[in-house]
This record gives sequence, C-alpha cells and structure tokens, in this order.
Amino acid sequence: MASNWKDTISYASYGEGKPLVVLHALGTDHRAMQAWMEPLFANRPGWQRIYIDLPAHGHSHVKEWVTTSEDILHVILGFLDDFIPEKRFTLAGKSYGGYIAQGIYAKRKELLDGFFLLAPALHLQKRTLPDKTILRQDEEMLHDLHPDIRTAFETLMVVQTRENLTRFLEEVQPGRLLADRDFLTSEWRTKGYFFSLDPIDSTSLFTAPTLFLLDGRMPFAATAIIGQCSNIFRMPLFRFLTALVICWRLKSGNWFKRFAATGLIV
Repeated sequence: MASNWKDTISYASYGEGKPLVVLHALGTDHRAMQAWMEPLFANRPGWQRIYIDLPAHGHSHVKEWVTTSEDILHVILGFLDDFIPEKRFTLAGKSYGGYIAQGIYAKRKELLDGFFLLAPALHLQKRTLPDKTILRQDEEMLHDLHPDIRTAFETLMVVQTRENLTRFLEEVQPGRLLADRDFLTSEWRTKGYFFSLDPIDSTSLFTAPTLFLLDGRMPFAATAIIGQCSNIFRMPLFRFLTALVICWRLKSGNWFKRFAATGLIV
C-alpha cells in the first residue's frame, strides 16, 4: 500500500527547532489548533510547529484506498517519515486527532520526546458519559444563527456566548466548511473508525513526559488523579474552557483507560 502523502496532506509549519506535530479534531482543520497554540510560542523559540490537516479535512484529500483510521494513520506516518525523517519529536492531538496520535505513539514511541492528548477519542466502542451541562447560554444570539452553525456551536460548546461564537466562526467553522462530509459520514464512521488493535494497551508505559487535559468540571476525576500525580496546576490552555492539566510519567495504559471507561475522559 503506497502512502504518497505529497498529493494528499496539507500542513502549516512555523518556526525552527524541535518538531512539535499537532493533530486537530474531527470535522475541523489545523486552524482550530493553531489559533490557540501559536500564542504559546510567541516567547518560546526553538520549536518547529507542524500543524497537519488530517485526510478528508482542510486541504488534505482522502484517497480511494483510505477506508479506515489505520489507513489515515499510514498516510500520516508516511508524511512524518519524509518530513522529519528519524527526528525525535513531540506529539499533540485533540479528540480524533488524539486517537490518531495514539496510533503514532504505538508505531513511533522510540522517537517521542513528549505526548499531549486533549480530550482524546479512545479505543472504546461503548462508553458511559456524563450528561452535558451548559454553563452559559445567550439565547438571543443563538436564535439569530444559521441552523447548521447553531447546531454545531451548541454541540461543541458548553459556554455559548458571543465571545466564543466569534472564536468558533474564526477557528472552527472554516474547517467545517472544507471537511469531506461524504467520507466522514460514510461507512468509515461505523466500520473504519477504530483501529484493529488498541494502540495503548495495558502494557503501554508513557516513558516520555506526558500531558492529558481533562475537563476541570469533573471533580471525581480530578480528585482521583490528584491522589496519584504531581505537578498539578490550572491554566487557560484551551480558549473555550479553563481545564485541569495533569502531567505524569510512567503511567500505564491500563491506568489511563480506567478513567475513560467511566466517561471521565471524553
């Protein structure tokens, strides 16, 4: 199976130094990550930030032979092997991009210097999730929105204010307009989404510095993790909410999955 990414993958690269590979969520494109991550590097030289549009997103195409997430992973690995051959790198992924990042971890863990997952999708076909709670809602603003934009905005945001709508329209909506919805709503979604094997199984060890981002409004998860981890602090890392950030080393895949199984990592 070929992985000719050069006529498939679109990306944006900024800066020079240690590579940081960034993967966005389903249905958006690299701008949804770039918008809030780039300001973090305004005074942090020495990093090459590589924002990838996943196949079927942004200006990245999806080949006819791409029918599964393993195929998507194959294309991304081909890109990395050519663009940063044999280089050590740090990896960041959000939601579905976090799932593909786990696949990269499984295949290239020996090259990883750091691993960051933000609300990652996991290798779990059945989950028990908490009820969604809307924290703030501007009903007048929502009433004036186009139905498609309103549905997406209400689905993704728990703080539904004019400020967050502006950011949504600048950072998320452009990627939504470019997404290949035919592919994303095809049998790929029901038959090809999950890898054949769990990329992070019970034997996995996160030997590089590892950062997972959990919703700060989940006190049970926070309490459980505080009892086992150090270096816990708060910072407004993601624009749409203030999240609890937890960093740890050498935690097993089994430990990681215990929270996901109860819906505490979503």
